[in-house]
Amino acid sequence: MQDKDYVTKLELSELEQEHAELSIIIDNPQSSSSFSKFTLQRLKKRKLLLKDKISRLREELQPDIIA
Repeated sequence: MQDKDYVTKLELSELEQEHAELSIIIDNPQSSSSFSKFTLQRLKKRKLLLKDKISRLREELQPDIIA
């Protein structure tokens, strides 16, 4: 079980890093103006997908327990 948690935490860390990098690119007016609208749209979609994956992995590591 610990090996699975380690792999999940590693994957979570990588996804969070990519999400942060996309945030910097998308939120920076200078860098975002250098992309086409289509490319910027794809980056935003990727960022949303990463957010969903991050949420799922966090839930997997710390599930809500209703007592």
